[in-house]
Amino acid sequence: MAAIPDISIFGQRILILGPSNAGKSTLAVALGERLGVPVVHLDRLRHLPNTNWEVRNDDDFAQLHDEAILPPGWVIEGNYSHLLPQRFRRATGALVISDGLVKRYRRYFQRTLFQRQRAGALEGGQDRVNRMMLGWLWKTRHSVGKYQALVLEAGLPHLFVNDQRALDGLYNAWALSLPASLA
Repeated sequence: MAAIPDISIFGQRILILGPSNAGKSTLAVALGERLGVPVVHLDRLRHLPNTNWEVRNDDDFAQLHDEAILPPGWVIEGNYSHLLPQRFRRATGALVISDGLVKRYRRYFQRTLFQRQRAGALEGGQDRVNRMMLGWLWKTRHSVGKYQALVLEAGLPHLFVNDQRALDGLYNAWALSLPASLA
């Protein structure tokens, strides 16, 4: 990873993109706390609370998304490519994070089986290991390049973080703290 720029160049509306289980939710909470801005986990808007990731209807999700990007400051994590144009128009900075597929599978099992309280979890969530998510991790294993290209095209201040070591360096450089539930 190149030198880590000062956090100030990213402004007060930062979007975080990357494949599932790369650490987007945890980073979003740490950044939100550091910047004093709200954190939006798009999975919480896309899925209904008190379910095992039951999907909210498209129109309701789009409305919730568009309302979430209106405030003057936020950190929003999640992809949902069809809604990225609106986010890019409002964002002042972008981070794309990733890690190896095996590590992301390990995180998936760890969070699903052992972390009932975690950054980005659904309210009243009923996480269970399921084939759909296992397949999704495999299907999206090369998606990081797509997100990096979209960020470059948007012309926003950005940083690409490609593994846990680089992510640890980012936490250190920006004096970020892990959320209390993970510390």
